[in-house]
Amino acid sequence: MKIFLFLALLVVAVAASAPTDLRYKDRNQPLGIRIRSLMNQMTLEEKIMQMVQIDKRQADAELLRRYSIGSLISAAGATPNEDHRATPEQWVDMVNEYQRGSLESRLGIPMLYGIDSVHGHNSLYRATLYPHNVGLGCTRDPDLVRRIGAATALETRATGIPFVFAPCIAVCKDPRWGRCYESYGEDTSLVRQMTEIIRGLQGVDPSNSFPGVPYIGRDKVIGCAKHYVGDGGTTRGIDENNTVIDWNGMMRIHMPAYFDSVAKGVSTIMVSYSSWNDVKMHANRTLITNFLKGTLRFRGFVISDWNGVDRMTTPWGLQYPNSLMTAINAGIDMIMVPPNATEFLRLMKSHVENNRIPMSRIDDAVRRILRVKFVAGLFEQPLADYSLIPEIANQHHKDLAREAVRKSLVLLKNGNGNNPLIPLPKRSSRILVAGSHANNLGLQCGGWTIDWQGSSSNNLTAGTTILGAISQTIDPSTQITYIENPDIETLTRDSNQYSYAVVVVGEPTYAEQYGDNANLTIPEPGLSTMNNVCTRIRCVVVLISGRPLVIEPYLNHIEALVAAWLPGPEGQGVADVLYGDYGFTGKLSRTWFRRVDQLPMNVGDSHYDPLFAYGFGLTTSPLA
Repeated sequence: MKIFLFLALLVVAVAASAPTDLRYKDRNQPLGIRIRSLMNQMTLEEKIMQMVQIDKRQADAELLRRYSIGSLISAAGATPNEDHRATPEQWVDMVNEYQRGSLESRLGIPMLYGIDSVHGHNSLYRATLYPHNVGLGCTRDPDLVRRIGAATALETRATGIPFVFAPCIAVCKDPRWGRCYESYGEDTSLVRQMTEIIRGLQGVDPSNSFPGVPYIGRDKVIGCAKHYVGDGGTTRGIDENNTVIDWNGMMRIHMPAYFDSVAKGVSTIMVSYSSWNDVKMHANRTLITNFLKGTLRFRGFVISDWNGVDRMTTPWGLQYPNSLMTAINAGIDMIMVPPNATEFLRLMKSHVENNRIPMSRIDDAVRRILRVKFVAGLFEQPLADYSLIPEIANQHHKDLAREAVRKSLVLLKNGNGNNPLIPLPKRSSRILVAGSHANNLGLQCGGWTIDWQGSSSNNLTAGTTILGAISQTIDPSTQITYIENPDIETLTRDSNQYSYAVVVVGEPTYAEQYGDNANLTIPEPGLSTMNNVCTRIRCVVVLISGRPLVIEPYLNHIEALVAAWLPGPEGQGVADVLYGDYGFTGKLSRTWFRRVDQLPMNVGDSHYDPLFAYGFGLTTSPLA
């Protein structure tokens, strides 16, 4: 009897230590067979740990080897050695070190490394960065957005990272929301057009397989449509708040961009922190399982937002075991950053063993995660090399970013009557450049740049400030004076010396809830600088912001007004249109309100009385 028991345990130990069916490693096998081959050999613990994504700062190679972790994430600012100037080579080496741990696990399942590449590879020092989505919406150019997606994919993949949390396809209905600049606009049809970025990020399936099935091409990345669903419609624009809307409204306004994203093969979808009619989206089985996976036949995987399960309750983390059970049963396949990976394993095992989470739900989640990993080619090429690093910030990508900047700018006012100020003359006796944002790359880029909240620093990344671009564009004979915040005495004394002034002011950097703003005024000292200069010198105001701001009370003193949004580091694109090398073509992707007490106010509303209507934008012709 003892011999029989020993042999039985020996068989179990051998079975648990080495895979016997290696068809999952054979790229020539059909996808379904590869998935079944692997899943049939996975223990419950291995399946559960494929369903977790942990912060890279809490991970090491040994943890990945021991537990076969499904995914890692670099939060904004979580760079190699916590050095924001880390080189591409250091990124590749870091990701590979983690990946080697995964490959040494029992079944050798590669992990997915994810990052927020939301306006280029924005965690990488000196990467090509693009305007944030609110500006890209003003271009009305889906092909441009597709090309930006392709360039972003290439630069992200060059650092060994195959998974990006983009695009954000929120329909922002209230600019008081701190994430409004992550939205392409307030109109559903515009946001739907901009889902073309998915084809840039992931590629286009040449076989035209069934809609809903993920496809990731060579040197492409796994995309992630977010935040499912209704995140842009919360009450008073409060981040993570409640979206109050009926089923028809949800289907008409917030859901259609997901129809397109799924049809274009998006690989993952991230669930929103927000609620729909007081039901947390992380708990909404109707929309996640029944509608997204059922009606839309989405075949990728669904991921929570950062600590999304913790934030299902107030205070956060209250009754976490119950929240976890609810989220998984609602249809979430991968949990982003649980409080503790091993505690996650313990809780999940307990839920399964006590029939609170059915095994079929675990298998569905793991099947989806593995499908994406196989389609992305991770089993064939789990480790990166340095071969794509020369593609980072190449001239083609910089030119693309500059094109995006000039197409995103919206000219809201240009002189009075038949006396336009723009195009500005390159040859003048003397000009003044002023404002907090005129010589600051960090403020041009906004949030989600190197760090989560961004930074008002000229050392944050590489590029050209608007002041630098103007200096490079004007005639060498033109004298340029830069005073960030000129005082009234100086302006009164010297105003007659200037042919015109360019005043660049706007918002500080922010991200997510830290950008929620009930007032939407131009912060000081920018507002005073704008008024002091423009009441004394003929001026063009370039407004750097993630959304429309209160401008009507000051408009009479402003000769020309440009909404530049958050253009990124290619400031030369601003000078291109200010000085007539290219014409203004951008159209508002958001309604420009008169007063904040009008909000929310969107095109088609019965109380619609904008300062500048949705779709407005003056045009100019390039100078010969």
